[in-house]
Amino acid sequence: MTSDQLIVFDMDGVLVEVTESYRDTVIATVKHFAGQQITRDLVQEYKNRGGWNNDWKLSQQILRDLDIEIDYDTVVDRFKKIFWGNGTDGLILREKWIAKSGLLERLSDRYGIAIFTGRSREELESTLGRLASHLRFDPIVCTDDLVNGKPAPDGLFKVAERAPGRKLHYIGDTVDDARSARAAGVPFIGIAAKLQPRREELVRIFQAEGAGDILESINQLDYILAPDGSTVSSDL
Repeated sequence: MTSDQLIVFDMDGVLVEVTESYRDTVIATVKHFAGQQITRDLVQEYKNRGGWNNDWKLSQQILRDLDIEIDYDTVVDRFKKIFWGNGTDGLILREKWIAKSGLLERLSDRYGIAIFTGRSREELESTLGRLASHLRFDPIVCTDDLVNGKPAPDGLFKVAERAPGRKLHYIGDTVDDARSARAAGVPFIGIAAKLQPRREELVRIFQAEGAGDILESINQLDYILAPDGSTVSSDL
């Protein structure tokens, strides 16, 4: 039976562990141009401020804050070279799937599952094809589909257009995810990983943004969803 509920996942930090891919690519890009090592804590500090969903722009801004001005296209080119590598050594290959076996299959039976991500279509398809080719997310909305990315609500509006009549719930791991959901009028579940830098700060931000639940991992969804498909959470 098709449910009228649709769980929409952000991808990075929610479905996929990206500390050693996107986050470390930001660090490596800055080091290439600045000659100095920044920390994962600093990257998270910027993320917690909001407005830095685009890691290319974030890399450029960190460089500016270090008094180094690099043309945006040049930053993007270096970032991509580090992220993709030569096909065998790119940092994208360090990504790991977060959801435990069977979780998303059960959710897709009960509610339906979708994706709204700031990734490009190419980046999305590469990772899904490698780590979760057996899963069907419908719809999938990525940055290529939008004029305005997060924290704008446009991506969630597009999901709603492609899934008429469904009640959306959005799961994300950044303030921009939370603000996108709030702007769209969509209930939000925040992911604040146990070992994430500045986790307590992020939890406070999610609370201020009206998150219905805050979890350490999507694997805890099993604890807020009852075995019969009903929900313990007040939001789902």
